[in-house]
Amino acid sequence: MDLFLQQTVNAFALGGTYALLALGLAMVFSTMGLINFAHGELMTIAGYILMACGLAGVPFAFSILLAIAAAVLAAVVMERIAFRPVRNASGATMLVTSFAVSMILQVLFQNFISARSQAVLVPEILSESVRFGGLVIGVNKIAAIATTIVMLIFLDRFMKHHRIGIAMRAAAEDFSVARLMGIRANTVIAGAFALSGFLAGVAAVLWVSQRASVDPLMGFTPVLKAFIAAILGGLGSLRGAVAGGFLLGFIEIYLAAYLPAGMQEFRDPIALCLVVLVLIFRPNGLIPSPALKAEKV
Repeated sequence: MDLFLQQTVNAFALGGTYALLALGLAMVFSTMGLINFAHGELMTIAGYILMACGLAGVPFAFSILLAIAAAVLAAVVMERIAFRPVRNASGATMLVTSFAVSMILQVLFQNFISARSQAVLVPEILSESVRFGGLVIGVNKIAAIATTIVMLIFLDRFMKHHRIGIAMRAAAEDFSVARLMGIRANTVIAGAFALSGFLAGVAAVLWVSQRASVDPLMGFTPVLKAFIAAILGGLGSLRGAVAGGFLLGFIEIYLAAYLPAGMQEFRDPIALCLVVLVLIFRPNGLIPSPALKAEKV
């Protein structure tokens, strides 16, 4: 039982990171119909800011704010320079653009910073553990879970009560109708990118805090998993992205904990098979987007 509870905590920590990233992808997709594969590079930018701040002796709390701000700024600049000119192009054109931005940023990281993994100074307290009865839980895991809960509550309040959040929800329901109602496309899309950058920055802080390193490809695997989580939850559905992120985190952690040693090398394929199994019974995801439901009607 202790092992199960221990792995459940780990699953919540990993699933929370996937959920935040998947939510960022879903926000951009719901407004532009774009899967932004350069989303992972926003994580990497935040990670390098944390590294630079650590080398400069900046307090870690202030480094977190700078890293998140850098990810938000990078997301807004990315939308303005790369995606706004092709906004009315086909989905394939926007997809290729996102891949191009991702590759360009990766090459820049490799040539102007380093192709190798770089250490990031994190507070020693994050490496410590806390004992609850028979459970030994890392402080970084507790911080990740607490941060995820706070972020989800904040986002829920923002989307329900803030003017831009309400506009984003309207755009997610039906962007064409939202524009006819007077909602400005530039404002909503820029806001969606800014919020996705904010979520990527927070996810980067959680990721780096647990691994204490950053490299040019740091964001690739988490965002690939977040993309799978977004599809699992229902592409374009904000609540579905959260559900898909947590479900994928639970699948990965439980497989890592309970698969026999000889089967561990097949862990990722088995996880993907389970995802496909879910999609067979829920082809539109766990919580389909309202726009998809409307199309069916």
